Amino acid sequence: MGSRASTLLREEEIEEIKKETGFSHSQITRLYSRFSSLDKGENGTLSREDFQRIPELAINPLGDRIINAFFPEGEDQVNFRGFMRTLAHFRPIEDNEKNKDHSASEPLNSRTNKLLFAFRLYDLDRDDKISRDELLQVLRMMVGVNISDEQLGSIADRTIQEADQNGDSAISFNEFIKVLEKVDVEQKMSIRFLH
Repeated sequence: MGSRASTLLREEEIEEIKKETGFSHSQITRLYSRFSSLDKGENGTLSREDFQRIPELAINPLGDRIINAFFPEGEDQVNFRGFMRTLAHFRPIEDNEKNKDHSASEPLNSRTNKLLFAFRLYDLDRDDKISRDELLQVLRMMVGVNISDEQLGSIADRTIQEADQNGDSAISFNEFIKVLEKVDVEQKMSIRFLH
């Protein structure tokens, strides 16, 4: 299993990843090279520790939440395909994708899927709603000790009050979408990958 050949991408895998994620052949091979350089165990998977070595994630206040998004529930390793599926949420929507047939499954980088990804960063207990406590935890991660608990509580209360349409004192995914309807999610949640 440790042979170098087993860690190389096959052409069929590249084609499947292209279909699933929308990345180009050259983007996939470039990202595979980056994935391989992060794979310190050289076993074709990344651990949370591998991700924590990425300087941009190490300094990001939501770095741990972003890293967790790469791992399916209960898993502690992610393979290249899972890595690419998560990265695809950040792929910009190309002009030719905006008017595509929507009867097919929605691309990973659609506005809805980008918003679902962001929603899950806040929904810490994965119960499909953002509670006041979850909002407070994420706000605390983002601002650190720069704002008092009282001020953070006030921000969380106001946010939930403005977003909560059904009176359950939490923010559902549909309420989250409604609050962000005027936000340019495409611009804010896209990473320009080299072609």
